[in-house]
Amino acid sequence: MQKSHYHISKMDCPSEENLIRMKLDGFDGIRQLEFDIENRKLSVIHSGGNEEITKQLESLKLGANLLQTEKIEEFEMKTESNSDQTKLLWTVLLINFSFFVIEITTGFISRSMGLVADSLDMLADAAVYGLSLWAVGTAVTRKKKVATLSGYFQLALAGVGMLEVIRRFIGAEETPDFRMMIGISILALIANSVCLYLLQKSKSNEAHMKASMIFTSNDVIINIGVIVAGVLVLLTQSKYPDLIIGAIVFLIVVRGAFRILKLGK
Repeated sequence: MQKSHYHISKMDCPSEENLIRMKLDGFDGIRQLEFDIENRKLSVIHSGGNEEITKQLESLKLGANLLQTEKIEEFEMKTESNSDQTKLLWTVLLINFSFFVIEITTGFISRSMGLVADSLDMLADAAVYGLSLWAVGTAVTRKKKVATLSGYFQLALAGVGMLEVIRRFIGAEETPDFRMMIGISILALIANSVCLYLLQKSKSNEAHMKASMIFTSNDVIINIGVIVAGVLVLLTQSKYPDLIIGAIVFLIVVRGAFRILKLGK
C-alpha cells in the first residue's frame, strides 16, 4: 500500500474537493482520499503506481503537483454512511440553488449583471453538489453523462451573460439598484458561509477545514466583489462597476464549466 501526497494550488473550497472526488471515482486501486483544503493538500492511499492518479489530477487544471510517495503498512479507513453524505449534499445543494433563484430574479429586477453572474456561480456550485449526489452509490458512467450536460448548460448561460454585459457596456442602460445588489450579496455571503460551516462540521473528525478557508473561498470573494461593486455604483452613479464585476464572475463560471466538462471525459 502507498500514500501519495499532492499539492493542489487552486483547491480552495469544497467545490474543488468534490470535483477531485468525482474525477478519481472508479479507480480500483484507490483506497482513501484525505483532503486538507486549508493547506491545499491531498493525500491518496492506493495500491500500485500513481501515474494514472497524477494524470487525472493534472487534467483538472487545478495546479496538482506530486510532493512525495511513501509506503504504508496499514491504515484506518475513515468512512461516512451514504445517508449522511446524501443529507449533507442535499442541504448545500438546496442552499445554493435557492440563492441561484433569488439572485437571478433580483438581478433582473435591479438591472444588476453582478447579481445575475453571481447567481450562475451559485448554480455552478449546486451542479457540483448535485453531481456528487449521483456519485453516492451510482455508476460512474451515469455521473459523467450528467457532468457533460451540466457543463454545457453552464457554458451556454455564461456565454449569454457575457453577451448581455457587452450589450449593456455599449448601450444606454439605467444604473442598477445598488441597495438590492448589496443586500442580496450580503445574504448570499451568509449562505456560502453556512455551506462551508456544514461541510466543515461534517469533516470535524479530520480537523482540516478551519474557519480561515471561508475567507479564501472563491464564492466568498465573489460575494464581496459584488458588494464592493454596489458601493461603487452608489458613489459613482455609474453602471460600469456592476458590469465589470459581472464580466469577471461570468469568466469564473466559464472556467468552472470547463472543469466539470473534463469530468465527462
